[in-house]
Amino acid sequence: MIEKWVTRMEEAWRDLINRNPSKVHIFHHNDTDGLTSGAILTEAFERKGYTVNRYALEKPYPAVLKMIFNQRGEIFIFADFAGWIAPLLSELNKGRNLVLILDHHTALEATDPKVHNLDPDLFGLKGDLDISASVTCYAFAKVMDRKNIDLAYLAALGAVGDEFFLDGKLVSENRHAVLEAVEQGRVRIEEKEHGEDYLFKTADGEVSGASLSEYLETLGAVGYYGKGPDLAIEVCLKGFSEKSHQAYKTFLALKEEKFRHEIERLKSGQINQATHIQWFHVENRLSPMGVKMIGALCDTLKNMDFIRPEKYLAGFQVIPNEIPGFGKVELNEVKISMRVSRHLEERIRAKKALGLNQFLPEATDRLHGFSDACHSLTAATTVAIGKEEKLIKEMDHILKSSDHMAH
Repeated sequence: MIEKWVTRMEEAWRDLINRNPSKVHIFHHNDTDGLTSGAILTEAFERKGYTVNRYALEKPYPAVLKMIFNQRGEIFIFADFAGWIAPLLSELNKGRNLVLILDHHTALEATDPKVHNLDPDLFGLKGDLDISASVTCYAFAKVMDRKNIDLAYLAALGAVGDEFFLDGKLVSENRHAVLEAVEQGRVRIEEKEHGEDYLFKTADGEVSGASLSEYLETLGAVGYYGKGPDLAIEVCLKGFSEKSHQAYKTFLALKEEKFRHEIERLKSGQINQATHIQWFHVENRLSPMGVKMIGALCDTLKNMDFIRPEKYLAGFQVIPNEIPGFGKVELNEVKISMRVSRHLEERIRAKKALGLNQFLPEATDRLHGFSDACHSLTAATTVAIGKEEKLIKEMDHILKSSDHMAH
């Protein structure tokens, strides 16, 4: 299956170089995996002489996609999202542009021959264990030119950032990438009691992958509305700077203050209980941080002692009607992010409980919401403001009728 995937990437690259445009438009996620994906593609295409227009998106919202696909004769590359919405991109594109999808979430085949869905999920690789988006982009960069093997450290960093480990270690394609980075002297692996630490060589000395990921994510997600993603990609490609350190400190202080306030609120009983789901709503209180932060808050909360380990955790955040790089966009939507406790993670891995991707997208579709990137242990979708409780009820309904109910 991996051979078929590589063949498909080679076909897409041939299709791309047979076209005239000397520029590419790269749309990528704003977490560590998405930022390293954006950095890998930027570097690989610039080395080939392309002009790169880059946009960080928290999600490929339909309203934004319509703006993108108004164009004709362009090259669009989607990294770390859009695998699931390949049919929608096909419908919007109608053969007018060349589109590449370099994702690792659950995927569907494209219906437009000019939309190349290179998501390894279609070829038997699991995005929540085997391969990150950054490793997917790295594999494509190597198809473009073997010289891009020097970008292995970025592929490894994206994989570490997504935290999909088996017994505390990267496995499969993620492992191949990190071992290449080790061979190149960019990463050192240190054994620890439960797994491994991945130490990245930087101008500031060795930095753990977890710390480096937190640094990038603070820039890209907390600083989403403050040009943070561009700064994060600069760090990926050129290393730390005084400017990046200063921005990191400012954004981190903002995040800590906002999170502390929300955690205090939730501890005082502001968390709602449904049969199988516990959920909360931050409204606009996390502003001016990006909506990736509702997932980060759920991550912080998921194993806290006041969170019920047997229930799925969901958080809602209102999405601002403005997207950096696109200006005002009327969305009027709310984002839901879901996470699971260690207890539930074990049950999901053992197939004794449903993974998030088995019920959140279905419930979202029933309410005409938008889902594009869901894993079994982390997931997020959007619905119209006002449909939050209905979404929880729909999920509860699906979970009730499931034979794999979490107890």
